Amino acid sequence: MVAAVRINSLKPLTCTPFLSSVNSFNCPWSFVSIPRKYSRLRPLLSQMAVAGEGQPQVIDSHLHVWASPQEAEEKYPYFPGQEPSLTGHVDFLLECMEEAGVDGALIVQPINHKFDHSYVTSVLKKFPSKFVGCCLANPAEDGSGIKHLEDMVLKDGYRAVRFNPYLWPSGEKMTNEIGKALFSKAGELGVPVGFMCMKGLLLHLQEIEELCTEFPSTVVLLDHLAFCKPPKNDDERQGFSELLKLSRFPQVYVKFSALFRVSRNPYPYEDLSHVLPQLVSSYGAHRIMWGSDFPYVVAECGYKEAREAVSYLAKHGHLPSSATEWIMGKTIMQLFDGKWSSVAN
Repeated sequence: MVAAVRINSLKPLTCTPFLSSVNSFNCPWSFVSIPRKYSRLRPLLSQMAVAGEGQPQVIDSHLHVWASPQEAEEKYPYFPGQEPSLTGHVDFLLECMEEAGVDGALIVQPINHKFDHSYVTSVLKKFPSKFVGCCLANPAEDGSGIKHLEDMVLKDGYRAVRFNPYLWPSGEKMTNEIGKALFSKAGELGVPVGFMCMKGLLLHLQEIEELCTEFPSTVVLLDHLAFCKPPKNDDERQGFSELLKLSRFPQVYVKFSALFRVSRNPYPYEDLSHVLPQLVSSYGAHRIMWGSDFPYVVAECGYKEAREAVSYLAKHGHLPSSATEWIMGKTIMQLFDGKWSSVAN
């Protein structure tokens, strides 16, 4: 079991000198062989189980839930113009998680409800040992979002906050007065900030670097590999290079999530087998976490398959199985004080 740490004083784990000297990846792991055989018809992670030992816990670091149409009509309305076309209610999620053997998850507030967190809050209260909440930052010019963030954390128990740069007022950046106040408040509250760089990392790189430099105690999560695809041209190579360079900030973590959004290949997203080892080499496996991007992933490859893809990519990237364990659950469990430590017991 990972030792509990205080989230507002997190420091990345460091390698022992021995491990650093015998492998090129800056992360803590033991050397466990990975089976060579791969079949899409059988869960990959089950092939990696050690006889006589329980499976490591699997935690999904990035997914969404929203009300069913009936729930929306009766109690949890969608934000106008953001009505979902996919099924995303919590009962469907729980079915998918059970089938895939996923023990817990970080729920990210969906744009479908925008700043109305009532549905996600109801889910967190109903399943307190299963889910942790990531609220959505409100960068309103009147500064009301700062008090809103504080209430979400202290009153409703949210443990992370998402910065969507496209919700900032036109022409404003995340480094404006409100953005810095929100980012600073997140650090003060001990909650990580997730960045959604949907239009590309390079567009927001300077903002992220400035915030990390000015507020080093605020933990950062880069959603979906900061939307960096396996590079094929100079701009993409620069973007991916900058993603790796952000590892110089010890508070930055990467979500290896929504693989269907960043891969150019169909499932199991084989072009990412070259990307994952580079991320691990720069950040260490203890600063990388898997996320599915449910429910969008269901129509792309399936929820269970999204989990299995990571083991396939780790195997083909020649990573030890212990690195996969960090990526599939240990990283986020450490980051959130072992929040899910008793889920599978």
